[in-house]
Amino acid sequence: MHDDGILDGWLRGFLDRHGAASGTVHVVDGDHLRLVAAVNIPPPVRAVTAQIPLGKGMAGLAWQRGTPVSTCNLQEDTTGDVRPGAKAVGARAAVAFPVGEPVRAVVGIAWMDERDLDPAAVASITGDAADYPR
Repeated sequence: MHDDGILDGWLRGFLDRHGAASGTVHVVDGDHLRLVAAVNIPPPVRAVTAQIPLGKGMAGLAWQRGTPVSTCNLQEDTTGDVRPGAKAVGARAAVAFPVGEPVRAVVGIAWMDERDLDPAAVASITGDAADYPR
């Protein structure tokens, strides 16, 4: 079991290091992801994302695929990977990525501006999560 206070503190530091405006941590809980930490996520979005099934939205897809899922603009994304709840945050660029092998959590972070999240940028962000609490 995770200490949600520790995860909240870790998430805040992670967001600060990457200049991100908001973020979430979901842990694998049986057949779904469970929200355990959120920074600058509106209450209605927290409610909608409290539990995420495998393959749904960016976090569910990152869990299912075992690889990061990103977008340079949440508001204009047409891939189908971004759910309406994510768009309600008001951010632009975002990435959700799995932590652990096998995946034990998915971290999602977002920025208020559009940005190029090329493979090198995503690799730098995910690599920095090596200090994710066990």
